[in-house]
Amino acid sequence: MNTTVKRFGLLILIMVISLKIEAAIPHLEVHGSAVQLVVKDKPMLLLAGELGNSSASSANYMAPHWARLQRMHLNTVLAPVSWELVEPEEDHFDWQSVDSIIKAARAHDLKLVLLWFGAWKNSMSTYAPSWVKRDESRFPRAQLPDGRGEDILSAFSPALRDADAHAFAALMMHLKQVDQNDNTVLMIQVENEMGMLPVARDYSEAAAQRFNDSVPPLLIHKLDALSAGSRLRELWQAHGAKQQGSWPTLFGDGDAGAEVFTAWYYASYAESVAAAGKAVYPLPMYVNAALNRTGKAPGEYPSGGPLPHLLEVWKTAAPSIDLLAPDIYFPNFVDLATVYKRKDNALFIPEANHVGNPQIPANAFYAFGKLDAIGFGPFSVESVDDSQPNVLVDAYAVLEQLSPAILANQGMQRMSGFKPRVLENGTVIDTPVTETIGAYTFTVSFVDNQSPKDQQDTASHGGIIIQTGAEDYLVAGQGMIVTFSPADATQGSAGIDYAWEGAFDTHGHWMNGRRLNGDQTHQGRHLRLAPGKFQIQKIRLYHYY
Repeated sequence: MNTTVKRFGLLILIMVISLKIEAAIPHLEVHGSAVQLVVKDKPMLLLAGELGNSSASSANYMAPHWARLQRMHLNTVLAPVSWELVEPEEDHFDWQSVDSIIKAARAHDLKLVLLWFGAWKNSMSTYAPSWVKRDESRFPRAQLPDGRGEDILSAFSPALRDADAHAFAALMMHLKQVDQNDNTVLMIQVENEMGMLPVARDYSEAAAQRFNDSVPPLLIHKLDALSAGSRLRELWQAHGAKQQGSWPTLFGDGDAGAEVFTAWYYASYAESVAAAGKAVYPLPMYVNAALNRTGKAPGEYPSGGPLPHLLEVWKTAAPSIDLLAPDIYFPNFVDLATVYKRKDNALFIPEANHVGNPQIPANAFYAFGKLDAIGFGPFSVESVDDSQPNVLVDAYAVLEQLSPAILANQGMQRMSGFKPRVLENGTVIDTPVTETIGAYTFTVSFVDNQSPKDQQDTASHGGIIIQTGAEDYLVAGQGMIVTFSPADATQGSAGIDYAWEGAFDTHGHWMNGRRLNGDQTHQGRHLRLAPGKFQIQKIRLYHYY
């Protein structure tokens, strides 16, 4: 074989190996109408929890928590990585805090989503290194209208952007070197809850100059394509729907227009950081949002973050960001989560309220079953005492068993999640919900029929229904009464052929418990998943005339 042929063959081999290595990186794939996170060529459902902000900074502090997190049926931990710890001196990196997290996670068979606390965390800049904080001439602060500086670094500083991106790229290079073969780290959060406080925009000199620059044509093109009724489009149209002009010319000089301006430049900054990291090691990346309440003005919440009314701005300015993810601490989980489930945005909820909130389990079932979420994680998860009865532990135990069935059916219209809708003011809409799955229509009531309603926390009731065969279904959750009828009304009525209480073992094999009948199914009239006890029932339906 001549030398040229040998070299060509070697080149092909190197290309094939490179492609296999690239394919091994955790990545997002379309599955039906859903998007899934694929890890080592298999889809993965993230049963996650986020650590408190400072917990991961100390290996000693975290040491007693890892085993407990594993026992809680988590498979993924969201852990902060702070810029100040990994680059304490400019261009001198210390990876001890990162490596200790990765080592501990591997030892307990857990995956990680790392949260880059760079220039901002909860809008503020407290996680930046001292050499950044103390050099205001190089790294200027955002300013209030009266010229006073905030403890917020300015997004209009090229030096800050470049330093942040440089540190982030160094992190990604380190992860590539120590983790590419193991895939312990699955995704990266870029910054944390970005947004301007306590006013709608930065009033520094650099920001003022940009405010009077022309709006980028790319954003105008996006506005042109938005459907009628979009809040962003209406704001643009209110000022003449011009094709060019400054930010105040196109969006007005009030808070609403200032927030669009802020969103564009925060998103552009996040794009620079994410693109620098992806050029080194292209893990999936997301930015999280601190959400706004109704009636609050920009600046009363972090102005310009990836909020529901600003998603188009972020999608346009930050194409390297794979997901925009809501941190949901308000009661209206269903409404808020639904906004972030889009064709161009898979749902991931990194902070799904504080870990002790009783509605979290029902929200998790709903997110996975109804909205095809790739992951769900309550905040401060290490604070849970798993030696006591805990609804999150019980719920995650069931979701862990159901993960293969959920992943197989995401995006295939063979599954749905159920929970009462709760309004922003806390009002619970617990009227029954009806959905057709396969050949049967299911009506789910969240009020248990064996105890007084005023003694039930119906907002915490909920679950999931998964079709596994023509007439076969898994029904799981707690606090639900489920009735059914043929989807085709000409096929008479529906009955229960059989219903088994049971569980899946660690190999995914179903193990029958009680055969439910008589009083347990109200003589074949319904399924009952009692409040306070997460369970799975495997059922087969039939129709009769």
